[in-house]
Parts: sequence; C-alpha cells; structure tokens
Amino acid sequence: MNWLECLLIVAGISLDIFAAMECRGALVPKVDKTQLSFSCIIIVLWQLLVLYMGNFVAIMSWTDEHKRSGSHLGNILATAILLCLGTRLFLKAKKNEWIHERRQEHFGMLPFIRMIAGTGIYTGLAGVALGLLGSDVPTLLVLIILLNVGFVILGMYTGYHFGFIHKAKAYWVGAILLWIAGIENIVKYFF
Repeated sequence: MNWLECLLIVAGISLDIFAAMECRGALVPKVDKTQLSFSCIIIVLWQLLVLYMGNFVAIMSWTDEHKRSGSHLGNILATAILLCLGTRLFLKAKKNEWIHERRQEHFGMLPFIRMIAGTGIYTGLAGVALGLLGSDVPTLLVLIILLNVGFVILGMYTGYHFGFIHKAKAYWVGAILLWIAGIENIVKYFF
C-alpha cells in the first residue's frame, strides 16, 4: 500500500473531524487558542491510539497462513470497510443535520468526549482496513498527526467565520475519498 492510498483514507476519515470542529467553531464567541491546542492534542492522540489498535487487530488476526494462501479475503474486507465508511459519510451529508447556532461561552467536556469517541470508532475500522491492506504504520502516524491537526484548526476557524454550512461538503469529500480508496483497492487487487 503506497502513501497516496493511505492519504486518501486518512483524509477521508479526518474530514469527519473537520465537520465536527466546524460545528463547534460556529458556537464560540472567539477562538481560544489554548483550548484549540488542547483539542488538537486530545484528538490526535485519540485518533493515533484507535487507528493503531485497529491496525494491530488486523495484523494479529490476519495470520501468515492467510497471506501465503493468496486469499483475497483481507482485500475484500478492507474494501467493504472503506466503502461502508464512505457510505456513512454520504448519508451524513445527505441528512445534513441542522444545528441550532447559539453562542456558548465554554466548551462542555462531555460533548467533546462524545464527538471524539464517535469518530474514533470509525477511525478504528479504517485502521483495520489499513492493517488488512498492509499499510506502513510510520506513514500512517505522520498522516494522522498532520491531517488531524490541520483539519481541527481549519474546522474550528471555518465554523467560527462561516458557521456550519460547509459541514455537508466535508462529508461529501470524505465519502468520495473513501470510495476512491475502496474502488482503487478493487481495481488493484482484482483486475
């Protein structure tokens, strides 16, 4: 698996975080850089942990016997995971849930924890797919750090300046990136 495929998948799942941070940014009276830095650190650490756990589960469960037998089951499972994750983002974009924008002086920790836990589930599934595809873990770690920090900051400032109107677009782009990665995997391994 090359770095471009990893980039497509990590960017696709990170756009979910962008949309969540955009919604948070739409509610703040001003962007607190300390709180934003703390959010970046927590989100990146959580995403790294769950992606690595998913990757580890896939590597440990996919034995050498499966690899030697030439079974395409791992590729099929990885493709199914990527296509399902893309479909999930597509449905979120289509639903385009309305958020009542009202100013909040302080972030509540409980909604923040719920948000990162929810996105972490899907990041873990993407980690399983990446593990089944034989991704390079150091490349994944660098991409997760760079893209998540970038999307958290960009999402917060986009929400602060424009509201949450770009949330659906982020979901659409994320869905398309995950679908491209899934379809590319089908083409690469089966044709």
